Amino acid sequence: MPAEEEPTKKTGPFPFLSGILPIRKSQVPLDIIAGITLAALAIPQVMGYAKIAGVPVVYGLYTLLLPLAVFALFGNSRHLVVAADSATAALLATALVTMALPGSPGYVALAGMVALLAGGFLILARIFRLSFIADFLSRTVLIGFLTGVGIQVALGQIPEMFGVLKEGDNPILQIITIFTKEIPQMNGLTIVLSLLVLFIILCGSRYLKKVPWTFFVVIGTIIASWALNLEARGVEIIGTVPAGLPPVAFPAIPLDKIPDLLGVAAACFIVILAQSALTSRAYAMRHGEKFDEGGDLVGLGLSNVAAGMSGTFVVNGSPTMTEVADTSGGKSQLAQLVTVGIVLVVLLFLTVPLSFLPGAVLATIVFTIGIHLIDLNGMKELLDRRPVEFVVAFITAVAVIFVGVRWGIILAIVLSIIAHLRHSYKPLNFLLVEAPHRGWLFTPLESGNQAAPGLVIYQFAANLYYANEARFTSEILEVVKNASPSLKWFCISASSIHDIDFSGSEALRQLHGELKKQGITLVMCYVEPHVMHQLERDKLVDLIGKEHIFAFTKDVAVAYEKNL
Repeated sequence: MPAEEEPTKKTGPFPFLSGILPIRKSQVPLDIIAGITLAALAIPQVMGYAKIAGVPVVYGLYTLLLPLAVFALFGNSRHLVVAADSATAALLATALVTMALPGSPGYVALAGMVALLAGGFLILARIFRLSFIADFLSRTVLIGFLTGVGIQVALGQIPEMFGVLKEGDNPILQIITIFTKEIPQMNGLTIVLSLLVLFIILCGSRYLKKVPWTFFVVIGTIIASWALNLEARGVEIIGTVPAGLPPVAFPAIPLDKIPDLLGVAAACFIVILAQSALTSRAYAMRHGEKFDEGGDLVGLGLSNVAAGMSGTFVVNGSPTMTEVADTSGGKSQLAQLVTVGIVLVVLLFLTVPLSFLPGAVLATIVFTIGIHLIDLNGMKELLDRRPVEFVVAFITAVAVIFVGVRWGIILAIVLSIIAHLRHSYKPLNFLLVEAPHRGWLFTPLESGNQAAPGLVIYQFAANLYYANEARFTSEILEVVKNASPSLKWFCISASSIHDIDFSGSEALRQLHGELKKQGITLVMCYVEPHVMHQLERDKLVDLIGKEHIFAFTKDVAVAYEKNL
């Protein structure tokens, strides 16, 4: 029986149904099972994310309705699951807590406006092809950022797990306060319940990973809370969960509040862009599919617009939910539409049972979410393999924990840019020498090796721009100074130079003049067309001479021998 062909995608600037069509009949049952499994895990998780964000738990369910459906219809990825996410929820909470009372209508409206603004940024990023911004949030800082978010989220849930009030915003001080002042106020049944739930989720997910333990814990504790009347025994429950669909309306906030929200919306935009792109790219590669980040930006932008218009908060591509859908057999956004249908049934008919859920259970679920965000293996690998990058990740994590998620993401972006500049500012450059019958070898600058007596071929391993032009010039002059025998030609191998800015161009002009004073001819090779155009525009081709710009390293050596 012939195998079914892999789906072929045709995506324009604004894709539609790319994540669903074509539908393979044999895959439909698996997508339905994956959608049911995803709903079982995602429903309690998004309720936890709503708690992190500071909005009523029902708003977490709203993120699995219109936003998830919109991405399924307009996103490009067949696998990415878009819903509430811990990183953006924590970012939102730390920014809005100073502007309105968490859980209040004003706070919810502000959260909705942030989603609208973030959605607008994502759509603009697609229109103006700004998806490369995601590349400035490196894996290194993402490990540190998510680890910091995980620690902050986990520590922030401990007061409610112990049945005491949360005091202040610093998670470390909250823990100290619990164990120095509030032990007498703790409810023993609440503590036992939290520890039991924690044990079931952590042990269950370790030994039977495919079982939706969180879902079973929620169902079990709801039944126990109702049957044993735990509220009368001092265990707080989440209370009334509104039934029905979310109201669709523009967030009602004063217009003068919008400038205050631009910063947090931009930070959410960066996190959504980076985390969703990494997740979508990983699953496209896993299944041998084409990755279209621009198409996903449209889906993500419209999903956040849908979130804002349906009164909920920012949504993001979720790595954990995407993995659940994928490992459960889901291979298209049809699985996510099944999840939307299940959430719709819950909102219409099953919100009354949810009201019996103990708050400590929800706090414990959020605690486990935070624990899973802490990437100890990633931090250990960085320490073992890239100690400098470990320091960057560690600083990011500490900033998130002690300063806040918003400043943590700003620091993460700054550190990523610094890391990029560090690599391009101080590239590892070489001198090239020919090995008989084996091509050209890279040798250290300190060796002073010459390709032929009086000829040095210098390989510069980065673009030439304002930050490294001084290093470029000083390295070359140092090689010239220490050359033995004295040089007649100095060749720059430009195979790694793909762009030269104004400062770099002027550095080349000055270098040519300095070498000419010393009787040394400046030549170049491996100059790509774009760089050649820049040299022509800056009149450097006329200065250096077309006869001194060669296609290959071997051409330089041959021309030098003829010129002797």
